[in-house]
Amino acid sequence: MAEVLLFHHACGLTAGVREFAATLEAAGHTVHAPDLYDGHVFDNLPDGVAYAEKAGFGTFAERGRAAALDLPAGLVYVGFSLGVMSAQSLAQTRGGGRGARC
Repeated sequence: MAEVLLFHHACGLTAGVREFAATLEAAGHTVHAPDLYDGHVFDNLPDGVAYAEKAGFGTFAERGRAAALDLPAGLVYVGFSLGVMSAQSLAQTRGGGRGARC
């Protein structure tokens, strides 16, 4: 089974993203799903994107890198929407990744 680092979309770590993580865990995978929005969740895409723009997209890229620091090599990186930035960046720059789904 894989160890997965899952990055949420522009609306935050929503119930849907948590359910997806739970589905992967039920299949036997280990899933890490950091909250890059510090608890903020949005009901619609424009509000979520506005939050990301206000904080700066670089902020979330850095939070994504930080989320991987204490995790082992050999991760599978998964990103939805805004989370693709972190998943793609880590897959390309952090050694040992087993895969990416962006």
